[in-house]
Amino acid sequence: MTVLDSAPLDVLDAYRTCEFATLGRDGTPLTWPTAVRRHEDGTLRLTTSLAFAQKALNVRRDGRVALLFSDPTGSGLGDAPQIFVGGRAECPDDIRTGPEDLEDYWRMLFERQPHSRSYLSWPMRRLMDWYYLRLVITVAPEQVIVRPASVPPLPQASAVAGGAPLPGAAQLAGYSTAVLGARDASGAPVLSRTRTAPVAGGFAVLPPDDRAVTTGPASLLVHRHDERLNHMRNALVRGELCRTDEGWLLVPGKVLEPMGSGRPSDAPRVLRSTQRATDRYLERRGLARPRVRWDRFREVAASAARPGRSRWAS
Repeated sequence: MTVLDSAPLDVLDAYRTCEFATLGRDGTPLTWPTAVRRHEDGTLRLTTSLAFAQKALNVRRDGRVALLFSDPTGSGLGDAPQIFVGGRAECPDDIRTGPEDLEDYWRMLFERQPHSRSYLSWPMRRLMDWYYLRLVITVAPEQVIVRPASVPPLPQASAVAGGAPLPGAAQLAGYSTAVLGARDASGAPVLSRTRTAPVAGGFAVLPPDDRAVTTGPASLLVHRHDERLNHMRNALVRGELCRTDEGWLLVPGKVLEPMGSGRPSDAPRVLRSTQRATDRYLERRGLARPRVRWDRFREVAASAARPGRSRWAS
């Protein structure tokens, strides 16, 4: 028996993405969507490219992490329960340049996200090599909570006051719910889906009733993708969680949109920033840019594209 055995594993495996939170240097739970692969030993494995290595750096500084499986888009599941996992993670400074012992992980990605195979074509390699330079994060779960699919309504909140729009208001307005990243009394990250509403001073939120949270640094993540993990969008609103007479409030401070806001003009800027971020990670360690093992990735992608393969289908 492992900690994960208390969860509906078929549901967990069917989720195409989960929300993954690490702790920033100031203690803010920084949450981003990612793909996860469960192993029979009860651990969860995910990867991050060198271009978005902050997750790995956070884990090396503080291994406390949280995962929330709460967006079933593409899974084929109806009214899927949400699954919260709290635990500890490790991330060696070992840059993976090929699938090696991650073949099942990459095959899963290539099957569920068919458009990612196009990054292996010759015209795309120079632009997308950062995508295949990966760091591996392994999570040892310590707590699992299964929650209903439905998200509770917010308590009655006061109308928003006049004045300048709140930071993040435009991003949150496009989603019916968001993922709240907060901390418990020990400082460990806690994730939950919540409805949000702009009110005087911030956004009304509703923390989970199965895991107590405290005031302090917090965040709200919104993200979406289609059935084939394409057209991804995400935004993170960082701020402070506080308690008022009317309930819980996230006071926003900063909005992060690493993949842009969806405008066509975002693509060149995002590609430049990913290349620069990859270069910085390597330069700080005195490393030359590794050569991606394109031949091995093509083999795995080809096996994922063969007719009749449905190992990772729900």
